[in-house]
Amino acid sequence: MASLMRRSVAELVGTMLLVYFGPGAAAMLLMIAARESGPLQSLTIGSLGGLADWLAIGLAFAIVITAVIYGLGRVSGAHINPAVTIALLASKRFPATDAVAYIVAQLVGALLGSYLFYLSAGMDAVTIGGLGATAPALGVTFWMAILAETIGTFVLMLIIMGVAVDERAPPGFAGLIIGLTVGGIITTIGGLTGSSLNPARSFGPAVGDLLLGGPDVMGVFPIYIIGPILGALIAVFFYDWVVKED
Repeated sequence: MASLMRRSVAELVGTMLLVYFGPGAAAMLLMIAARESGPLQSLTIGSLGGLADWLAIGLAFAIVITAVIYGLGRVSGAHINPAVTIALLASKRFPATDAVAYIVAQLVGALLGSYLFYLSAGMDAVTIGGLGATAPALGVTFWMAILAETIGTFVLMLIIMGVAVDERAPPGFAGLIIGLTVGGIITTIGGLTGSSLNPARSFGPAVGDLLLGGPDVMGVFPIYIIGPILGALIAVFFYDWVVKED
């Protein structure tokens, strides 16, 4: 097994790529829409409503997650998500010291990913695209958003348990199946919450916007901590219960 330092760097780089390409795709859609029809009223991906928009964003996430899992999974397991790390820790599959290092690396990587996208796309990525920050759509309450994020992350973690954690899973398919699952979830609930499923994914753009003068979404950031962590925890314990051999 690679050293904790190397595994943490892999988590940092993997999460950085996730946030650069995933939220980056959302920011690009907002920037393109603004160029075509003038500045948007809202500067978060809650502004996007068309199914085609969310399908495109979901595809971007699916591709980058698949790439990161196949590229770095053998080094760190490619958690690239604090909710996944916390769920594995809670189910005694991952040591606490490693979990802390992973989560710090994921958060730093997420912030770097947002900053690198800003450097690539310019200030419009912040002021118009909001760096792809997540926020509930109009009419979606705080608790509705938490429920959607909980359900979405439950599905994601359930798939991770079945195809990546369970030793009985057929080898070689985890990256593809997990990536496609994320893409499908985003297509379905993206129009409600932005479909984070990942506290780090929301942390990078939210803090990046705060530092660079973009929209302030920190007031809704707890949604993207509570929902994903709760969904991942329910999934890991449900999986252990339902597949337990009597």
